[in-house]
Amino acid sequence: MLENFNIFLLIMTIIAVIVFIALYFVTAGYGVFYNKKWGPSIPNKLGWVLMESPVFIVMIILALLSERSSNVVCLIFLILFEIHYFQRSFIFPFLMRGKSVMPLSVVLMGVIFNVLNALMQGGWIFYISPEDMYSISWLTTPQFIIGTLIFFAGMIINIHSDYIIRHLRKHGDTKHYLPKKGMFRYVTSANYFGEFVEWCGFAVLTWSLSGAVFALWTFANLAPRAAKIYDNYKKEFGDELDTKKVKRIIPFIY
Repeated sequence: MLENFNIFLLIMTIIAVIVFIALYFVTAGYGVFYNKKWGPSIPNKLGWVLMESPVFIVMIILALLSERSSNVVCLIFLILFEIHYFQRSFIFPFLMRGKSVMPLSVVLMGVIFNVLNALMQGGWIFYISPEDMYSISWLTTPQFIIGTLIFFAGMIINIHSDYIIRHLRKHGDTKHYLPKKGMFRYVTSANYFGEFVEWCGFAVLTWSLSGAVFALWTFANLAPRAAKIYDNYKKEFGDELDTKKVKRIIPFIY
């Protein structure tokens, strides 16, 4: 079973690299880059719920079916994972302003990936990892303590950055503004940076290859989009964007 799981992770890693390269040439048609060419669309809020909730549900099912469902450490991993996806599935969509739409094709691709990711994370935590790996003593290891701090730091950055974006303009105002508060002082996609940090933290606190593959996927999916957002800001705001200080997604680096 471990061998098959590692093959699964290898395949997911290869696909992540392909997606990373492809997204520099093809822009996923949702959000600011919405494009009718991506096919029929549904309301944005509904799209986010349908896209993000499967991973939340599948992780719970995997935990309930596992013989390790009473393992305290595994349950803590589950809770941390589910905190993010509860917010992403059932809170974040209803905080969004406006009545924009999302292509159904993007939603379906998101569902597929999220289910596969649940199999990666839930599979490792509740089925594949050595049975004695996540004993209660794991909670005092440097990996868990440092990883958890990184995880919550990323979550705070992500949620705070989304808040900043939502409040850039008042109701009825259609003007575009350059976000400059919080981590936007260092990157134009601070919300993406926060999410990447979050899953790097999860990879550390679980000390797992599956967590590392998810962090890789997060970067592969968001970095090309962050680059295009950066280019849009340069065109729209010109000298207002300090390109020497403000990067795309990784402060001081990229």
